[in-house]
Amino acid sequence: MAAPSIAMDRNHQSNGKLGKTEKKFLRKQNKARHTLLRHEGIETVSYATQILVVANGGLGNGVSRNQLLPELEKLGQVDALLMPPNKPYSFVTYKTIEESKKAYVTLNGQKIVDDLGQKIILYLNFVEKAQWKELGLQALPPGLKVVEEIISSEDEKLLLESVNWTEDTDNPNFQKSLKHRRVKHFGYEFHYENNNVHKDKPLPGGLPDICDSMLEKWLKEGFIRHKPDQLTVNQYEPGHGIPAHIDTHSAFEDEIISLSLGSEIVMDFKHPDGVTVPVMLPRRSLLVMTGESRYLWTHGITPRKFDTVQASKGHKSGIITGDVGDLTLSKRGIRTSFTFRKVRQTPCDCSYPLVCDSQMKEPPPSFPESDKEALQLEQKYVHQVYEEIAGHFSSTRHTPWPHIVEFLKALPSGSLVADVGCGNGKYLGINKELYMVAEKL
Repeated sequence: MAAPSIAMDRNHQSNGKLGKTEKKFLRKQNKARHTLLRHEGIETVSYATQILVVANGGLGNGVSRNQLLPELEKLGQVDALLMPPNKPYSFVTYKTIEESKKAYVTLNGQKIVDDLGQKIILYLNFVEKAQWKELGLQALPPGLKVVEEIISSEDEKLLLESVNWTEDTDNPNFQKSLKHRRVKHFGYEFHYENNNVHKDKPLPGGLPDICDSMLEKWLKEGFIRHKPDQLTVNQYEPGHGIPAHIDTHSAFEDEIISLSLGSEIVMDFKHPDGVTVPVMLPRRSLLVMTGESRYLWTHGITPRKFDTVQASKGHKSGIITGDVGDLTLSKRGIRTSFTFRKVRQTPCDCSYPLVCDSQMKEPPPSFPESDKEALQLEQKYVHQVYEEIAGHFSSTRHTPWPHIVEFLKALPSGSLVADVGCGNGKYLGINKELYMVAEKL
C-alpha cells in the first residue's frame, strides 16, 4: 500500500475520517512504538527529527544492511545506519530533517523482502537519539588464534571430496547422522554418551592420507605444536549448530585444531563469568585452541541460518565487534569441519581443576544424543526423584495462599481456570462453582 500521508500527524487518528487501511497502519505503527518503549526503553517523539527508528528493519528479524540501506538512501543522504545485533529494529540518521520526513512518509508501512525471502512491513518513528546497549571492547580468549586461508581452494575441494557420506555402515569410520549434523571419526571414535574415546581401541587405518602432508606442513610452519592422531569430520546444514561445550580434558591433549570448509561460520566462546565472544571462522581457515581457550571457555555454534558479521570488506576473521554501524547478516552455507586432536594417554593436570574431569571427583554430565537417551535421563532424574520426594513435597504444601483463595472465590460461576504447575493441587475445590483443570509441570 502507499504510505498514508496522515502518518505525519497523529491528531488525525481521532477525526473519524480515516479509511480502513489507514486505521490499520496507524494501529500497527502505534504498536511498534509501544513495543519499543516497553521492551527496549526507546522513546519516540511526535515531531520530526533527523533520526528514525525502523521497526522490523533489523538484523534480528532477517533484514541485512545490504537490503535496507539502498532503500533508505533513495530518500536522502544517510549519515549513519546503526543495526544492533539480534534486534528487530535499526536507527537511521539523515543529513537533514527534510530528508528524514521524506523517508518517514515514503517508507512507513512499506514492504521489504528479508534474506529468507519473506515480506515484512517497516514502521518508522522519530527519535531524539539512537539508543542501544554498547558492547565493551573484547579480545580473543587467551590461547585462541585463527589462521586465514590455511589451505588453497583446490585442497579444500579435495578434502571435501575425500569424505564419503554414503558408504556402507560396516565401515568402521561410518557414523549415523546425529540430531543436528553428520559426523565421521578417524583414528579413534568419539563416544557422545560419555564424551570420551576408547584409548585402547583405535580405528583401523588411522587418519586419511590426504591429511598427513597438510598436518606436517602446519607443524613445520609453526601453526600447530603436535601431530594429531584423532579426527572428527562434522557437516552442518544451514540452521544447524552444536551446543556449547568444552572438549573433555581427559580425552585429548591441550591443542585442538579445526579446519572450516565450504562456508564461513560464527562460533561463540563463553567464559564461566558470562563473557561471550563471537568469533568469525572464514572458509578455509584454521582455528587453534590452546591453554585457557581450550580448557576453560566453552565453544559452540548457535543454530540459525544467518550470522551477524562485520559489514566492512577488510574484516574476515576474529571477533565480531559491537560496532552497530558496521554489522550485517551473512547467510550460512553447508559447512564441513575437520577437527583434529591428540588423544591423551595420562590424566590431565591443567590449571583449571574446577572444570577438569581428571581432577574432579565426579565426571561432568553429558548431553543426550537421542530421544531414547533423553527419556532415560528424564525417567532417572525427574520421574524417579519426584516419586521419592512426593510425600514430603505434598506435606509442605498444605495451606492455600489467601490472595489466591480470594481470587478464586471472586470469579463468576462457571469460569474455567487452568492451574499450570499445580504442585499437589491444593487449590482444587476452593470454589466448587468453577471448572478447574490442573497440570503438574
